[in-house]
Amino acid sequence: MPRRSLSHEKRREFLPILAKAFAELSYRRTTTAELARRCDVRENILYRLWPDKKAMFIAAIDYVFDLSAKTWGAILAECKTPAEGASRLLEYEARHHGEFGHHRIVFAGLSETDDPEIRAALRRMFGRFQRFLANQIETSRGRKSSKSAAEPAMIAWAMLGLGTAANISRELDLLTGAQRRRLIGQMGELLLSHSAA
Repeated sequence: MPRRSLSHEKRREFLPILAKAFAELSYRRTTTAELARRCDVRENILYRLWPDKKAMFIAAIDYVFDLSAKTWGAILAECKTPAEGASRLLEYEARHHGEFGHHRIVFAGLSETDDPEIRAALRRMFGRFQRFLANQIETSRGRKSSKSAAEPAMIAWAMLGLGTAANISRELDLLTGAQRRRLIGQMGELLLSHSAA
């Protein structure tokens, strides 16, 4: 089995730190000096791992999906049947959605969509989330759906919209934590019920 490179290991070590910095400070206000300070290295070390701040930010965007996929994979591995996967993920998200603040990386990226590389990274991230969710909805529905059931792909987009609304409400203090949990839990269940209607 080939050994992972030291660079790969360092990138993996620094990514949570970079993501936290971008989530707290946004893309524009985050400097490479601040990123290096938080990683407890000199800037040139970061530049050996990524060519520039934009590449670090794009890596943070990718990290948003990768961390969720890892977390969700662990939840799905505990399911007794494939049919319970979507509901278990929904339960988890109702309790934990937005708690790391990674949605702020996405929001910062949305203000940078004139940059083709950042735009492509966001498209890739949202596409990965949508495909993951659509697959789980399809797997959970099994053979029990009717011809009138909503498409898993469209339900997945609606779930992403629900998560975005919950994150906006968090940032603007529009809903309490309990209300956000109900928003995701209740509306998510309603969406899932239409996948088998």
